[in-house]
Amino acid sequence: MATVELRFSAQPEHVRTARLVAAAVARRAGVDEAVLDEVRLAVGEACSRAVGLHRNHGITAPVRVALTEEEKTFSIEVGDGVLPAGGGAGAPDAPEGAGPGDPHEADAEGEDQMGLAVISGLVDDVEVTTDDDGGVIRMTWPTTPAVVLP
Repeated sequence: MATVELRFSAQPEHVRTARLVAAAVARRAGVDEAVLDEVRLAVGEACSRAVGLHRNHGITAPVRVALTEEEKTFSIEVGDGVLPAGGGAGAPDAPEGAGPGDPHEADAEGEDQMGLAVISGLVDDVEVTTDDDGGVIRMTWPTTPAVVLP
C-alpha cells in the first residue's frame, strides 16, 4: 500500500495544487481516465470545504490530504481540524464573534452541507467521519490492474 501525504495551509490558492497532485497520483494508481475529472472535482470540493472550515473556526493547523493506493482501490482522505462541539483543546467551536444563532454560523453550515452533497454526487463511495484531529472525508475509487504486455 503506497500513500502520498500532503499538508497545506488553509489558503484557497493551495486547493488547486491538491487537485493536481490528486489527479496525478490517481492516474498512476490506475484510476480510469474517464473518472479523473471526478477525482479532481471531488478533491477540490473537499479541500475547499476544509479550507473554509479552518478559516471559519480560526484553525491554524494545516489541511491534511492522504492519497492511498491499495490493491484494487484508490482512496483520498481530506482532513480538517474541526473537532465536534465540545471536543479538543484549542479548537474553537464557532468563528470568533459568532454567538448562538449567528447568521454567519448558519451560512457556513449550509455551505458545508452543500459541499458534502456535491462530493456525494461525484463519488460513489464516500465516508464522513471524525478522528482525533478533526473531520475526515474519505473518498474511494476502483482501480484497473496494469496490463503487462509480453
